[in-house]
Amino acid sequence: MSMSPLNDDKQAVHDFWNEGSCGEKLYLEGRHQEAYASQLELRYSLEPYIPEFAGFATSHGKRVLEIGVGLGADHQRFAEAGAVLSGVDLTERAVSHTTQRFTQLGLQSELRVADAESLPFEANTFDIVYSWGVLHHSPNTESAIAEVLRVLKPGGEARIMIYYKYSIVGFMLWVRYGLMRLKPWTSLATIYSRYLESPGTKAYSYSEARSLFRNYCDVDIDSVLTHGDLLSSAAGQRHQGPLLNIARRIWPQRLIQFLLPKNGLFLLAKAKKPRLS
Repeated sequence: MSMSPLNDDKQAVHDFWNEGSCGEKLYLEGRHQEAYASQLELRYSLEPYIPEFAGFATSHGKRVLEIGVGLGADHQRFAEAGAVLSGVDLTERAVSHTTQRFTQLGLQSELRVADAESLPFEANTFDIVYSWGVLHHSPNTESAIAEVLRVLKPGGEARIMIYYKYSIVGFMLWVRYGLMRLKPWTSLATIYSRYLESPGTKAYSYSEARSLFRNYCDVDIDSVLTHGDLLSSAAGQRHQGPLLNIARRIWPQRLIQFLLPKNGLFLLAKAKKPRLS
């Protein structure tokens, strides 16, 4: 089944990420096995909370869907743990990277290009649906979250990372693109949409995130400080320059960790599909 034509907003998201999957331009050189191994190692050194949140170690024998496979590092970990694996991405580039990675490693997954707002799977299919930093890019994130619920089995779990509105990264972007342009009234919604990654990117408060998962049960949402908030690594897909380099030298990482430990960019949401009564 082919994917329906994309509307303008979704095409803009597709085109942005099809130019380079998340982290590709910064952390991946080439498509050989050593490059993928290096990218995997760097990913978990920068974001060490991923393995526990994703639950790689407990996924053996479970039907797992990853939405937004990117370069395929997390997908690889699920496969190596013995998950019965499917993966989708809006971009051909990501599916190509992950397919090549899996071919080199002799791993198996059902991979395809697909839209998170219209998943090509039957209802009640998966034990786990995992997505790391993807669904906030979809023009209709609420629809994507509803699709996750549809394809989960009763009692199955969604493990979804979305962006937190009141993050250090959001504050830095507001200073750069709002305050420094003498437009302090610029909303955080506008800041995230225009200046953080692909066009239309969204970020959510805790209450807004809980509203996204209102039809789930056992909802647990937490936030973590990231290397982006702490300026402890290269910036993301869009941001480089001398101001950022200066900021890295003077950024009060320890003070932020002490005073603002819950103001990181990443909101980690776990939620289950209610069991049939």
